[in-house]
Amino acid sequence: MVQEEQTFAALRWIGDVDGYLELLDQTRLPTEVRYLACRDVDTLFEAIRSLRVRGAPAIGVAAAYGVCLGLQGTVELMEADFFFRLDETCRYLATSRPTAVNLFWALERMRQTAELQRGLVLHELLQAMLLDEARRIHEEDTAMCRAIGLHGATLLNDGDGVLTHCNAGALATSDYGTALALLYTAQEQGKRLRVFVDETRPLLQGARLTAWELQRRGFDVTLICDNMAAQVMREGRIQAVVVGADRIAANGDAANKIGTYGVAVLAKAHDVPFYVAAPSSTFDLAIADGHGIPIEERDPTEITHGFGRQTAPDGVKVYNPAFDVTPAKLIRGIVCERGVIAPVTVENIRKTIG
Repeated sequence: MVQEEQTFAALRWIGDVDGYLELLDQTRLPTEVRYLACRDVDTLFEAIRSLRVRGAPAIGVAAAYGVCLGLQGTVELMEADFFFRLDETCRYLATSRPTAVNLFWALERMRQTAELQRGLVLHELLQAMLLDEARRIHEEDTAMCRAIGLHGATLLNDGDGVLTHCNAGALATSDYGTALALLYTAQEQGKRLRVFVDETRPLLQGARLTAWELQRRGFDVTLICDNMAAQVMREGRIQAVVVGADRIAANGDAANKIGTYGVAVLAKAHDVPFYVAAPSSTFDLAIADGHGIPIEERDPTEITHGFGRQTAPDGVKVYNPAFDVTPAKLIRGIVCERGVIAPVTVENIRKTIG
């Protein structure tokens, strides 16, 4: 397949302090590339909640810019009112998605940036400083994606078959992605990979997003249903599994899109190495293990009426967790921008993350 130029960006800030956030509406993919202009916090909240922007790193960057949106038009406010608006904006955005820790990390970083300047600068200058901080978060995420790719590409060999679940690529971050950064970097190093993509039910992020993204980069991509992963491993087509994460506990238990845990169990059964790729901001060292990670439960209609068509009987009970937790014992290594954490232990995580 001929490689297409990658011209899309998951998100970008347009203008200066009085500008707006533009998001690639991922609910329109793969058939339509359309950008959404977020000119207020409510529009951004809905975009995060409805998965128009998704992926833990991208959500964190979007939230940082969301603080800037929430503070527009506050130049004339008294200091107490300004900081009240700041706190109100952060609390509101924090309720959009409960599992992705990058969301809370970015909001807290923006809040601390403002607190350090309390009483020292005019609000107009503080707004500009906050926009600069949001841009730094954005730029740092780009750098972390590239570093994750460089560290993780060493785990993949020329000719390997690689299975991935959900989407942890450029659509989920500021640049190369997390899990897909390993593939992109390996490709740049001349390694030829065969990538198998789980469709990732119920919202098909693998089919709609990952397959679309990898095709644009010229990969040998094969889409499979989630329940085909075991057979593909049994046939010897998979030499590594690489996934992203939305939150990683202090012991290495990792929350990712629902179905990831099952893939990890299958990988263990077939002696296939299972890797998690995520930036250091995805680690939540305040949580001892995966039992403390909050799991978002989403609307039942995502299962009963997938993409507008009813596929289940009226009144049936539905359980729809958006994430599951893969125990650290099933993870061969965690790739972050500081290196590969292997084996995955509390001590090695502390040593690497700090």
